Amino acid sequence: MQKVFVLDTNVLLHDPRAIFKFDEHEVVLPIYVIEEVDRFKREMNELGRNARMLSRFIDELREKAESNLQGGVTLPSGGRLRVAVPSDVLAERNGRSADHKILQVALLERNTHPELPTVFVTMDTNLRIRADALGLRAENYEGGRVETDHLYTGFQNVNARTEHVDQLAKRQPIALSELAQAGSLYPNACVVLVDEANPKHTSLGRVDNAGATSMQNAQLVPLRVPREGAWGVKPRNLEQSFALDLLLDDKVQLITLVGRAGTGKTLLAVAAGLRKVVFEGVHARLLVSRPVFPLGRDVGYLPGTIEEKLNPWMQPIFDNLEYIFATGGGRLDAGRSYEELIAAGTIQVEALTYIRGRTLPNQFLIVDEAQNLTPHEVKTIITRCGTDTKIILTGDPDQIDNPYVDAQSNGLTTVAERFKSERIAGHVTLTKGERSELAERASQLL
Repeated sequence: MQKVFVLDTNVLLHDPRAIFKFDEHEVVLPIYVIEEVDRFKREMNELGRNARMLSRFIDELREKAESNLQGGVTLPSGGRLRVAVPSDVLAERNGRSADHKILQVALLERNTHPELPTVFVTMDTNLRIRADALGLRAENYEGGRVETDHLYTGFQNVNARTEHVDQLAKRQPIALSELAQAGSLYPNACVVLVDEANPKHTSLGRVDNAGATSMQNAQLVPLRVPREGAWGVKPRNLEQSFALDLLLDDKVQLITLVGRAGTGKTLLAVAAGLRKVVFEGVHARLLVSRPVFPLGRDVGYLPGTIEEKLNPWMQPIFDNLEYIFATGGGRLDAGRSYEELIAAGTIQVEALTYIRGRTLPNQFLIVDEAQNLTPHEVKTIITRCGTDTKIILTGDPDQIDNPYVDAQSNGLTTVAERFKSERIAGHVTLTKGERSELAERASQLL
């Protein structure tokens, strides 16, 4: 049965291609949505880009249409796009908010076409509540969203025979075809191999797809975490062991680490980067970056050079470097400090603002706080990666400062979900805090 979907402004600013994603149904854009989108078109950010893209899409449809936008134009999906223009659109509107006017258009559509189910689509929670209170069916926009309750964790328990558990414990690989649960595993998935006869008897491994044409030809190999850890940093729990194993594997080019504050995401990534760049020489440079989003009220413009302006934003990275070198890592590099490595260009810390247009070959690239990035921004970053570059995205989807993304629509969770089947990608969700007892209790209780 055909439906009428009335779209809110935030849906189109989040995904300008949303107008094409409602199959054979009718898509209605209130004229006030067009007005709101127009206010963003000059902004040099993601919102401005999406506003301009939407305008181009609608204009192309208009030029090819057999009718005008008010009458409706045919979409490639077989549905129709229509711009709803109330009769009083040019009249004095008494200062009503845009939300109120858009909601009024949705109600008018429902009353004008009672034979068709009318659905108001918005990413604004409060607006969905208002619509529901008025008897209007309201839904969130699900296009490109990830169900975080079922987000891929990157590891799982696999039951196996005793001889297989012993085989992995002896550092011998196992063909996945010999394991009954192999069908549920993804490339580079971390595995706790559990003895069917004795659940306390376990071994740790990871799926290795190197040279395999399919998952059935892949192997389960033991974890390859050095006894000394990475640059003096050793894993403190199972999840960190899985993460460090992925970080130190040169064949895995993209890694996503998701976890709340204090789980060691950034620390492990930086430590692994130091090992790969300074100690092993696999990559030419350790490049660490993060988006510039303030926690709470912005302090405004900062004085000084570009380096001085960025220092407050990059301080969490410097804190991790200082901790690594203070706890023994510095001894691995003949007593040099991380400041010397920065001065020599071996370590580079910068904001993401200037990454567009660059090519980053042979880098160990860490993007911290990636939950504040949109999927398009993350795509822009990943497509900058050149030959022999390894990229690590870290973040906590529950701590988002960007008002235009949420736990289901941010770039970090999107990449983790869409790349889980790729042989060059790996993922680990970390849940156990290791920063301090106080920090762990605060994350649980507050």
